[in-house]
Amino acid sequence: VDRTEVIRSSSGPVFSKIFLVDYYFEEVQRLRFELHDISSGNNGLRDADFLGAMECTLGQIVSQRKLTKALLKQGNTAGKSSIMVTAEELSGNDDYVELCFSARKLDDKDFFSKSDPFLEIFRVNDDGSESLVHRTETVMNNLSPVWKSFKVSLNTLCSGDHDRELKCTVWDWDSNGKHDFIGEFQTTFKEMMRAEQEGKQIQWECINPKYQMKKKNYRNSGTVILNHCKIIKMYSFLDYIMGGCQIQFTVAIDFTASNGDPRNSCSLHYIHPYQPNEYLKALVAVGEICQDYDSDKMFPAFGFGALIPPDFKVSHDFAVNFDEENPECAGIQGVVEAYQNCLPKIQLYGPTNIAPIIQKVASSASEEMHTKEAMEYFILLILTDGVITDMADTREAIVHASHLPMSVIIVGVGNADFTDMQILDGDDGILRSPKGEPVLRDIVQFVPFKDFKHASPAALAKSVLAEVPNQVVDYYNAKGIKPKCISDYESPRTFSP
Repeated sequence: VDRTEVIRSSSGPVFSKIFLVDYYFEEVQRLRFELHDISSGNNGLRDADFLGAMECTLGQIVSQRKLTKALLKQGNTAGKSSIMVTAEELSGNDDYVELCFSARKLDDKDFFSKSDPFLEIFRVNDDGSESLVHRTETVMNNLSPVWKSFKVSLNTLCSGDHDRELKCTVWDWDSNGKHDFIGEFQTTFKEMMRAEQEGKQIQWECINPKYQMKKKNYRNSGTVILNHCKIIKMYSFLDYIMGGCQIQFTVAIDFTASNGDPRNSCSLHYIHPYQPNEYLKALVAVGEICQDYDSDKMFPAFGFGALIPPDFKVSHDFAVNFDEENPECAGIQGVVEAYQNCLPKIQLYGPTNIAPIIQKVASSASEEMHTKEAMEYFILLILTDGVITDMADTREAIVHASHLPMSVIIVGVGNADFTDMQILDGDDGILRSPKGEPVLRDIVQFVPFKDFKHASPAALAKSVLAEVPNQVVDYYNAKGIKPKCISDYESPRTFSP
C-alpha cells in the first residue's frame, strides 16, 4: 500500500506518514505491516535487516482505534518489539445545517398590496455556474417576512467548502410566474457560522444592481437577517464503531426435517470430513467479519425446529450448546464445534418458525434502547433451508425489531423456493405487520446461498453484510444517539468546530 519515511537511529520511532486505505465493513481486509532497518546511506530494502512483521485485519484496527501487537520474526517468534497502529476516519462531511432567515423593509413591488417575498440560495460552483440549494416558501403581503427554518446538508450547501461563495436572491412572487426581482447579496457558510459562534446577528443589504446604478441616493432594497445557523452532526458507521459500539452477533440454525438425516451424505447437515456443508460455509463467512467488532468474541448460537433432549419436545429457540443459561460459544470456531456436537443429540423435526428467535434477540436489543450512547448493535444471522411457516408472526416480529438496534440476515440454504423470503427483505416494497403497521426501517437482508455456491465465502459475506453499516447509522442518527466517545458538549444538536 505504502511505505513510511526512514527514521534514523531510533529504537522507538513514531512515523508521521499516513496510509490511506479504503474501508469496507462487509469485507475481511487483511493487512501486513513489516519493519526494516535500513543500512546507513541506503534506502533500499535489499540490504535492510528485517525487524519483524504484524498481520491483522482493518476491522480489528478500526474497532480498537489503537491496535498494539507484537512484531513476529521468521518462524513466527515474538521478541520484545511491538507495533502500534492508530486509525481515524477521513470522509466527506455528511452533517446538516439548519438555517432560518427573515427580512426587513423590502421594496414593495405590488400596486394594491405589499410584496409576496421568497428567498433563493445558490451555491457558486468552481466553473462559475450556480446550483439552486434551497427556495423558501412565499410569505404573502409582507415586507418584513420571517421564513420557516430549513435543513440542508453541508455537501449540498457548499460542497463541504465553508469558503465557497453563496448567492442569495429575494423575489416578489407573482401568480403568472413572472416574479419581480427585489435584490441579492453574497455570503459564505463560514461567515454565517462565525456570526452564530460569536452570538451576533448577521444581516446583509439586499441590493438591486439596476437601482444601484441609476439612483444616486439608493442604499438598498431591504435587509435580510440570519436568525439562526445550527449544525446538526450526522455520525458515520465508523464514528460508532471507533466510539466503542460493539456488534453483538447471534446465529440461529434451522434443524427441521426437510434438511435430511445428518447421517446421510445428501443431507444439508451432513458433516463431511474434508468439506464444510452450506450451513458451516455461511456461518464462517459472515461470522469471520462480525467477530472483529465484538470484544469478548462470545457468540450466542440457537437452533430451531428440532426435538431436543431430555424430553424431546420441539423447540424453536434452544441453545445449540444445550446451556440455556449461557448459550454463548467461544469464537466462531466454538459455534462450529457446538453445531457439530449438537447434531447427533437432536431429532430434526419442524415446522420452520423463526419468529421466536427474532423475538429472543429483540428482547436483548430492547434493553439497549434505554441507553443514551451507542453501546451494542445486534446482528442475527438465520440459516434456513425452507419456506417459513409462521410468516404472520415473523412479519410482526420484524416490524417490532425495526425500532431496535438490530439487523436480521437470512441465508437460504439448499435449493428450496425462497420466493416468500423476498417479502421479508424490504427491497421490493415496505414490509408491514399483519395489522398493517410498516417497518420503521429496512432491517432484513435475504440471500439464497445457491447464488454463491461457486463463489468465494467473501462474496457471500459481502452481499449479506453490505447494508449493515447504513442500517446502524440510520438507527442511531434517527434516535439522536451519539457515539460513546463523543462528549456531551459535542452533542449532535449543536455546532462543534
